[in-house]
Formats: sequence, C-alpha cells, structure tokens
Amino acid sequence: MEPGRDCPLCPRLVEHRQALRLRQPDWHNAPVGAFGDAGAWLAIVGLAPGERGANRTGRPFTGDFAGDLLYTTLAEAGLTQGAYAGTPDDGLALVGTRIVNAVRCLPPHNKPEPLEIRTCRPFLEADLKDMPNLKVVLALGQVAHQSAVKALGGKLPKHPFAHGTVHRLHTGYTLVDSYHCSRYNQNTGRLTAEMFREAVQAALNERLSPVETTPGGRLSA
Repeated sequence: MEPGRDCPLCPRLVEHRQALRLRQPDWHNAPVGAFGDAGAWLAIVGLAPGERGANRTGRPFTGDFAGDLLYTTLAEAGLTQGAYAGTPDDGLALVGTRIVNAVRCLPPHNKPEPLEIRTCRPFLEADLKDMPNLKVVLALGQVAHQSAVKALGGKLPKHPFAHGTVHRLHTGYTLVDSYHCSRYNQNTGRLTAEMFREAVQAALNERLSPVETTPGGRLSA
C-alpha cells in the first residue's frame, strides 16, 4: 500500500508539496514509495524524502549527499547490482534489500511533526507486512527507529535508539540502529563511513543468526 500522488492526509505537507510543484514543476514532488525487492530479507527505513534527493527524483536516497554513502556502502556489502549514478534511471537494483521511509512526503526543513509520523505509519506497516522474507530492519536515525519498532510490534521503552545497537524484538525481527547518513551527520563527524559500514555489517551478521519467532510474531494482515 502506497499513498496516492496527491495524498491529502497531512495538511502541512500538502501545502509544502504544492508550493514546490509551482517552483519546481519538473520534480517528482509527491509521496515517495519503496525501492527494492519485496522479497528482501533486509529493510532499510529512512526518515523522509530529501528535497533535492527523493523529492526531486522519486526514488529513495537518490540524487543527494546521503545517497552517495548509502548506496556505496550497500554496493560494498554486495547488496546492489549495477552502478548508482544518482538518477532513477541509472539501472541500479537492490539485492535482498528494500528501502522505505517513515514519512513518504517531504517535510519542511526535513523535520516531520509527530502527528505526520503517526499518520504515515500505516504505509510503513503495510510495506513491512508485505515482505514475507523480512528478517532484519536497519533504521537510519531516531525517528526511523521509533517508527520501525512500532511497525514491527515492539515496545519503545525496551528498545532505545543508539547507533550500532542490535535489538531483537519479541515479534521475531531484528532491528539495527544507525545514525542517518545525512550531510549534516557526515560533515559533523557524528557518522563516519566506517561507522555506517559497521552498522550495515551488523545487519548482514543478523541475517545469519537463528531467530526464534513466537506464535503470531510475524506481521499479519
């Protein structure tokens, strides 16, 4: 399930979208859907489309600074096919991986409000539910972490966000935390390429770990 191009659910985001459509009519300027294989074992959850990235190109993490680190690291880990060139027609494909955002529309100043995050969560829940082989989720930043925990049926007090932490949820999924690969985090040194590489490796390691799933633990329709 994806929101329609003119999704009306969040008035502030609708107003921002309409203003950008007037200024940049050749941009995507609409909710950004998931990218990758629905049969993947790994889901990467981001915050929201970047203005000159996914909001412009229509593909998550495509065409902005954050995407450079994300897709370079995924390629090093063997999770891509083809070369990332920053455009949605570059032929890049994901291997065993799917990328979704906690919020599908561009928020002003890259800061969605709590109600907007909650309103968009059913789309995240539906995406994860529709991944029958999902085992590991890599959350990029605290908002993505919180949305992922809730979408996967976990409890936030039991799973606080911390970069590099591996959370094994009682519902049978594993959640790995990373700081978001934004330009700000990279420029300030909060997230280095090595730190992000280690977070992706932690997700890869969890794919090989046996996971006990409680009855009914998987997301259900």
